[in-house]
Amino acid sequence: METTSHTPGTSGGEAEGPTKVAFRNAMARLAAAVHIVATDGPAGRFGFTASAVCSVTDTPPTLLVCVNKASSSLEALRQNGVLCVNTLSPRQQALSVLFGGGPAMEDRFRAAEWTPAPSGASQLDGALISFDCRVASVAEEGTHRILFCRVLGITEGSETEALVYFARNYHEIRPAASLAL
Repeated sequence: METTSHTPGTSGGEAEGPTKVAFRNAMARLAAAVHIVATDGPAGRFGFTASAVCSVTDTPPTLLVCVNKASSSLEALRQNGVLCVNTLSPRQQALSVLFGGGPAMEDRFRAAEWTPAPSGASQLDGALISFDCRVASVAEEGTHRILFCRVLGITEGSETEALVYFARNYHEIRPAASLAL
């Protein structure tokens, strides 16, 4: 097994740990589901592609969503206080790329069908699964804000394949025949 060494920090304030490049390369080997996180409300409709989403606890049902502080969606998430984590299927890969940045927000949303979730957040029609959430609390670490989101409702789509990001590329995951949903 190969390991990446790191240089311990000094009392001069340098952080311990691997370099930014080594960390990013390691994270590329961590497969992650692909989501579009969308919000709507008084601050407007915003959304972005995210892979940094995971469960925190089932009592109460809570997800965490990591958002770069430079994201154009961050202020809207704060003001709206609600979001929908829409997990993508392989047929929605182009939508993931679109929400990764570039086009104007209204053009991103025009590329798919959306339904208002009970919270008011934008729920993607045809998503593998959607989690309608209220932002319960926010923490800050480095370049990101971590949103702790209480799950208000879950909508399961009819798709059975998942879109994941691994080794800096998209991949399709299919359930084993014996585990088919």
